[in-house]
Amino acid sequence: MSILITGANRGIGSALATEWQSAGAAVIKTARNSPGMEPLDVADPASIKALALRLEGQPISTLVCNAGVSLDKFDELETGYAPELWAQSFAVNVTGVFLVVQALLPNLRASRDTGHAPKIAIIASQMGSQNAPAGNRFIYRSSKAAAINLGRNLAVSLENEDIAVGIYHPGWVATDMGGDSADLTLEEAVPGLRTQIDKLTISETGCFKCWDGSDCEF
Repeated sequence: MSILITGANRGIGSALATEWQSAGAAVIKTARNSPGMEPLDVADPASIKALALRLEGQPISTLVCNAGVSLDKFDELETGYAPELWAQSFAVNVTGVFLVVQALLPNLRASRDTGHAPKIAIIASQMGSQNAPAGNRFIYRSSKAAAINLGRNLAVSLENEDIAVGIYHPGWVATDMGGDSADLTLEEAVPGLRTQIDKLTISETGCFKCWDGSDCEF
């Protein structure tokens, strides 16, 4: 089993990598610029293509699209939310997810052909739920809503290839992105998140799950 994680240099991505490595899985860790990791900037199409070339022919059983940004934590409605923040957020949180999946589809298919059921895990957030609007954080919420929608539609398009797609809310976790006031530690959230990804099968493709196994609202 070979697992590729985007944004594996810190926070949830790093903790997931440690979890799987401790269980004996081969983990390909990617980040923009971290020693010992495959270089990957998910906002740069050329970087994504270069990664795909380096990994050509290598089966990947689980692709974890974890890289993300949250750039509008303190913006005010009247004066904040600059256009460049929208562009950067969607480039990482949405477009980057799609382009990484697109580029590594041959690797997922190679895993299927060797008898390992391939899956894609998209790390999203309940803040993107259409059924639970709370106001503010418009850029982050919109980008995560788009990521959820992307995951649902990828699930439909890839179901006939037996490539499962799951969307996951990791909880509000104390990381650089989540902040010190978060509800959960990495040690509390990540083992459950890993379990949910491990459990994903084609019969549940398109699901939106919380780290604890409960269903999230779309």
